[in-house]
Amino acid sequence: MQPKDHWEKVYSSKNETQVSWFQEHAKLSMKLIQDVSIPITASIIDVGGGASTLVDDLFDKGYSDISVLDLSGAALSVARERLGGTGEHVKWLEANVLEMEFPKHAFDVWHDRAVFHFLTTQEQRQAYVKQVFHAVKPGGLVIVATFAEDGPTICSGLPVMRYGPDELHSQFGESFELLGHERESHHTPAGKEQKFVYCFCLKVN
Repeated sequence: MQPKDHWEKVYSSKNETQVSWFQEHAKLSMKLIQDVSIPITASIIDVGGGASTLVDDLFDKGYSDISVLDLSGAALSVARERLGGTGEHVKWLEANVLEMEFPKHAFDVWHDRAVFHFLTTQEQRQAYVKQVFHAVKPGGLVIVATFAEDGPTICSGLPVMRYGPDELHSQFGESFELLGHERESHHTPAGKEQKFVYCFCLKVN
């Protein structure tokens, strides 16, 4: 099964509140964005955002230049319908992040909660970092969250990578200055605990 087919099946067979990564509010992501004092005029992309509520939380705080990218059109439709008229102001991008032709230096903030850990080959990870370097403005904020060292080894039937903070940052290299990291214990709708690590960096040039 190709990745897009997989995720379309997931979102077509489950309610958005039933998937393991569901959060009623993206509290930690919002905290990291606001702690760096990102202006409300910033251009923000949520990679793998799908049906995530981060876009709702961003609009509630006054941000308006928001893009949401996901492989699954079904997932994007859930978020678009949930937002109603507000969703007309979002740039909805149904694409593979590794293949998307991003404009150069398009974003002030790149946010990814749980895409990077599905990249299980070094070639995929290098392609991803190349996309981030191209798409994010110099001085832009990059937030990437993955399963931590003690997190799951499989998610939605797919193998995943697990990282400690230093190991995760090392995937991005010297072009990204590490500002810090946070850990999160996420409780799934099924009642299971998943350990995440968030690294947040500034793109140096």
